[in-house]
Amino acid sequence: MGSLQEMNCGIMSLLSDTAFEDPWSSFFMDVLSPLSFVKVSSVRMQGLLLLVFAKYQHLPFIQILSTKSTPTGLFGYWGNKGGVNICLKLYGYYVSIINCHLPPHMANNVQRLEHFDRILEMQNIEGHGIPNILDHDLILWFGDMNFRIEDLGLHCVREAIKNRCYCDLWQKDQLSIAKRRDPLLREFQEGPLLFPPTYKFDKNSDNYDTSEKKRKPAWTDRILWRLKRQPPAGSHTPRLPASDFYLSLKSYISHMMYTVSDHKPVTGTFDVELKPLVCVPLITLVPEGLWTTEDMLVNYFLTPDFISSSWDWIGLYKVGFRHINDYVCYVWVTDNEVSFSDELNQVYINISDIRETEDRFLLCYYSNNLRSVVGISNPFEIQPHAFLEKDPLGEAQPQI
Repeated sequence: MGSLQEMNCGIMSLLSDTAFEDPWSSFFMDVLSPLSFVKVSSVRMQGLLLLVFAKYQHLPFIQILSTKSTPTGLFGYWGNKGGVNICLKLYGYYVSIINCHLPPHMANNVQRLEHFDRILEMQNIEGHGIPNILDHDLILWFGDMNFRIEDLGLHCVREAIKNRCYCDLWQKDQLSIAKRRDPLLREFQEGPLLFPPTYKFDKNSDNYDTSEKKRKPAWTDRILWRLKRQPPAGSHTPRLPASDFYLSLKSYISHMMYTVSDHKPVTGTFDVELKPLVCVPLITLVPEGLWTTEDMLVNYFLTPDFISSSWDWIGLYKVGFRHINDYVCYVWVTDNEVSFSDELNQVYINISDIRETEDRFLLCYYSNNLRSVVGISNPFEIQPHAFLEKDPLGEAQPQI
């Protein structure tokens, strides 16, 4: 997943990104789609952007539950500060991902903590069967948190950085201090800060701020995570079985070579181990025979608890597709259905316009009710024909 803050949020930029793919999403997909990653979801609020990607084979086990924006600027009415959230189920586990931009400046630490709490409180969704965010199996929270280094002077901070004595700075880091005092904040974990403070740099250089303001360096850009709290065992409340969801940090680093911003980017690499609560996709797609004629038959099998919609559709994709709207062609399931039973359904897909190609393809079933891909086929090849250039009937194409 990727997150950005302080993107260009002028009116023309926002209009352009609404009508077209925003440049950062396009850049990430250019890099990740050849590695079999697909953009699963995104949410933007002014200069904040959050993107979630996954390898395509995991798509049937990822359900997007909600995307949400929480503005905290100008008394909660302006989105220059705040947080954006994507809530999803991953193999049956609840996961919330938050990207935030908190208030700047040394003196605004109390306000930062208030905004942190407000963003957390606003992620709860009533009436949708989604548990309280503090009962989610994992919360990933990152962004420009703007916490600063207290008490120490500019010269002292720069000397500590020069000598790589980061431990001298940890004790005065506002987030570290707040975690020692706040029981809830203490439940959020963070990797060791073994890299130089990532703010503030002169643009296009590796020099800390040389302007008249000469801001003190600080670790403003952070990655936190919180695993679901396990209730303590008591005389009347025996301890629950150990969780089958584990997350471990493999690396937590900054990338000092990038100079386009006054911040240095920070990345965290995690390993996730889990025992799936959902092992079988809601839909199993099986292309029938060799795909060589104009109309090809697709078999798909439904699990008993799947509720279909007349707006469900099946898309044909090239292996390496970028996002769910990146289909070659599609069919509305109910319009093209030729037979159905309690479990087995069959639909035809017209592929008469697909040209000869060595590309491999796959099928995805998109559920309108769940707003997610719920079934995906194994890759296969198509014999000569032509790519779909336009819809001859002028029907509206499905968009997510």
